[in-house]
This record gives sequence, C-alpha cells and structure tokens, in this order.
Amino acid sequence: MAGNNRMQKVNEELKREIGTIITTKMNNTNLKKGLISVTAVETTPDFKYARVYVSMINVGNKKEALKALKKSSGFIRTEIAKKVNLKNTPELIFEFDESIEYGDRIDNILKEIIKPVQENKNEE
Repeated sequence: MAGNNRMQKVNEELKREIGTIITTKMNNTNLKKGLISVTAVETTPDFKYARVYVSMINVGNKKEALKALKKSSGFIRTEIAKKVNLKNTPELIFEFDESIEYGDRIDNILKEIIKPVQENKNEE
C-alpha cells in the first residue's frame, strides 16, 4: 500500500513539473500556440517509463505539437532530473488525452438537443 501511495505522489510531482516545463521552458512554436496541459502521468512500477497524457486546446496542429513534445522528451527529462529527487528519471511517453474534447463534444450535443425543447417551452 505504501508503494502505491509513493507512486501517486511521484505521478503528481511529475505532472506538475512537466506542465511547468512545457509552459515556461519550451521554445518550440508548435507548443506556444494554444494551451497544452498535462492531465495525468502514469509511471511504471519500476519507474523506468512514464506515460504523460496531455490535453491541447486551441493548438493549430495537434499532431505536430505532440511530435514536438516527443522530440523534446529528452530535454524535459533532463529538467525533471534537476527538480525531482528520483533514483532514475523515467523515460517520457507522450499521448493525447481526448477526455476534455470528448466532454466538450458531449456538452455541445446536449445543448443542441435541449435548444428545441427550450424554444418549445418559450412558445407555450
């Protein structure tokens, strides 16, 4: 149980640090457009790999932005090593987190469904 608690703390610390590094230290133009946020980090039990989930809002080309993050993973990993006290800094694997966009799509669909109902109520 203590190992699981440590894992959660490490994941939260990595999430915070990676987010800070992306917003403050990255100079890639693909990463400066829009908002990129780290939504979750899942580290393997041996701490060799960390899957980093990112959400992108108002980013022009999301594939290019993700590619830029993947290319910058070595730099980000070096920056993490300076700030997070781990025996080994995990290799970072970046992936899209579509949950925010998915939620936004559902919200828009619900608004479209509710709109005719509201209009009918107002006409009565």
